[in-house]
Amino acid sequence: MEITDLVGKYAIKGNNQDSEQTPYTGVLELALNSNNKISASWTIGENQTQKGVGFFKDDILVVNFNYQGDDERTFKGVVVYRCINRNIIKGFWSEKYGDQSVLGEENGVRINPFSEN
Repeated sequence: MEITDLVGKYAIKGNNQDSEQTPYTGVLELALNSNNKISASWTIGENQTQKGVGFFKDDILVVNFNYQGDDERTFKGVVVYRCINRNIIKGFWSEKYGDQSVLGEENGVRINPFSEN
């Protein structure tokens, strides 16, 4: 796979990095930035947005992300996706303020697998 194969939107399902492994859903959009790196933008649930920048090698995508919490605190973390093919990604993630005994999980399926991107 090439980095350009990842560009597009993905429906995501995941579990948070907490002892209950609280489930969530959303949309992940991947694009290329001017440095040929991945720009990631998540919308989790109705209104939580997260942004990140990552790199791709050997079918592995690593993205450093951040978002503003309800208490105005900035949360930062990293997600690692194994790119099964251009339509399916499987990942795990961790952030600084999460339960350090648990990893979050997130899987994505391309929303429109027949599009040009």
